[in-house]
Amino acid sequence: MRLELLHIDGCPNTVKAYERLKEALSCVGRGDVEVHLRVLKSATDTENTGFAGSPTITLNGTDIFPAGAPASELACRIYMTPDGFAGLPTVDQLAEALTNSGI
Repeated sequence: MRLELLHIDGCPNTVKAYERLKEALSCVGRGDVEVHLRVLKSATDTENTGFAGSPTITLNGTDIFPAGAPASELACRIYMTPDGFAGLPTVDQLAEALTNSGI
């Protein structure tokens, strides 16, 4: 199993996304799972990654939020949260997505 947080250089949401992802993993009893941070620096880097904007979280190469359309541009991602649009999902959304992904 490979859990990756795909992001671009300078993404203001990378650190918080990582923290929330680690918290969500603990919430679902999988605090032992390693999160691999992967910086995408060019459009070529996004190929075959499931990248849908920064940050994108993939499990074995599949976006855990499948509504995101694959992106070939290095851009930010917007998530719909209970409080409206945001640059990253909530801990609860992450926990649900991880569970739905079979983690």
